[in-house]
Amino acid sequence: MRKITEVLRLRHDLGFDYRQIASSCLLGLGTISEYLKRAEAAGLKWPLPDGMSEDKLDKLLFGRRESAEPERPLPDFGNIHEQLRTHKHLTLQLLWDEYRQTQPEGYGYSRFCELYQRFRGKLDPVLRQEHTPGEKMFVDWAGDTLPVHDASSGHVHPMQLFVSVLGYSSYTYAEVAADQQMEAWLNAHMRALEFYGGAPRLAVPDNTKTGVTRACRYDPDLNPTYQEMALHYGMGVVPARPRKPRDKAKVESGVLVAERWILAALRHRRFFSLGEANAAIRELLERLNHRPFRKREGSRASLFEQVERAVLRPLPAERFDLSQWSRAKVNIDYHIAFDTNFYSVPYTLIGEVVEVRSTPTTVEIFHRGGRIASHVRGRLQGKAITIEEHRPKSHQAHLEWPPSRMVSWAAGIEPHTAQLFERILGDKPHPEMGYRSCLGIIRLANQYSAERMEAAAQRAVLTGACRYKSVKSILENSLDREPLPGDTPALPAPPLFHDNVRGSEYFQ
Repeated sequence: MRKITEVLRLRHDLGFDYRQIASSCLLGLGTISEYLKRAEAAGLKWPLPDGMSEDKLDKLLFGRRESAEPERPLPDFGNIHEQLRTHKHLTLQLLWDEYRQTQPEGYGYSRFCELYQRFRGKLDPVLRQEHTPGEKMFVDWAGDTLPVHDASSGHVHPMQLFVSVLGYSSYTYAEVAADQQMEAWLNAHMRALEFYGGAPRLAVPDNTKTGVTRACRYDPDLNPTYQEMALHYGMGVVPARPRKPRDKAKVESGVLVAERWILAALRHRRFFSLGEANAAIRELLERLNHRPFRKREGSRASLFEQVERAVLRPLPAERFDLSQWSRAKVNIDYHIAFDTNFYSVPYTLIGEVVEVRSTPTTVEIFHRGGRIASHVRGRLQGKAITIEEHRPKSHQAHLEWPPSRMVSWAAGIEPHTAQLFERILGDKPHPEMGYRSCLGIIRLANQYSAERMEAAAQRAVLTGACRYKSVKSILENSLDREPLPGDTPALPAPPLFHDNVRGSEYFQ
């Protein structure tokens, strides 16, 4: 920038000579002479007129800025930019060809591109983010991985690098995990907070599925498990906007730094376990956080210790109980399928969609925000875990009468009734096929006396009519009161006729 005003002030107000002005303004003597001659030719005196800006003074003394470039009409860069956004195959080369067809004396291709890039650079100004101490923690998975070798098979597993950066001090935490699933995501968060010794007010993740179930610019849906973890530590979660990396520029920069100063530094080392790899990363993190800043005083560690550590919120006394949330639909048997097992809910919710919160020891089921069931988590496969109160009354009544109880009930009346039940259950391919017949006979006992039931059972066993309908017919038709087959009363002996037998007349 020309220092015309300062030269005129030093010369006319303070009376400096050329050498003194040159020393003060760091200008050559020829330049100072040129400025003063042009001011004298323009009739300027000190002080300058009010409202005389540097730009006006420059134009007054030097006219238009020197330019070897002839005056040409500018292309319509607004229309060009819109066309490039609309048509994905359109190029600046084609647009320049069309421009030169209408303006044969227009700008060359390189100047055309330069002017367009200058125009585009003014369309999207970047807001410089000012971070408050203890306010935000930016988290993300790195794109590159760290190989960990299996000592037995020799297979190489690419481990995922998790990076967390505090907004104010840029204090960085990193670790590797076996995958990017929910358990690894939450555990990495918890270890990062323990590394910092406190919790910030906000966590800013990317739109990863473990953090955000439905990405939206204005109203994203957080993963329930992730949100519950944040509430446990007193944090809020504000996901970055989709495809807006500037929203989390801190962690984007932190990921790049971690890849350069951690992954690149470990490129020659072989690791055979996650613990070994993370121990090496901890050593490099110490060096990274204590590296001095290049453009300001201190380091990440010193800025964190001096300012940010004190304003972080204290961690809760207990770690977050790692739980996962999922959804399931209640089947017609009033059970949901979860993790290879089946868990019951009240039968009135058949067909409804419920939320499942699982921990390593429990499975809790929620419907419309209320907990409707809690089970001990099953470790076997294909097992049905049922709470009796969840069954309909009819199912409860049915299950209250297993075969052993039915036979015991029958034996409490008389042995023939117990024998009848054993015959009914034994004659079927599966005992359960005889349940209904036995239950029906039990209900008949509410209408008839124990003596009649025993007599009907005895007749049914004797005749082989061991069915519910047969027993019912015997009772309804009072056949239980009739003599049993083969049990007819004794008749009087017929009279004897023989020559040696005296008749009654002999004794008269």
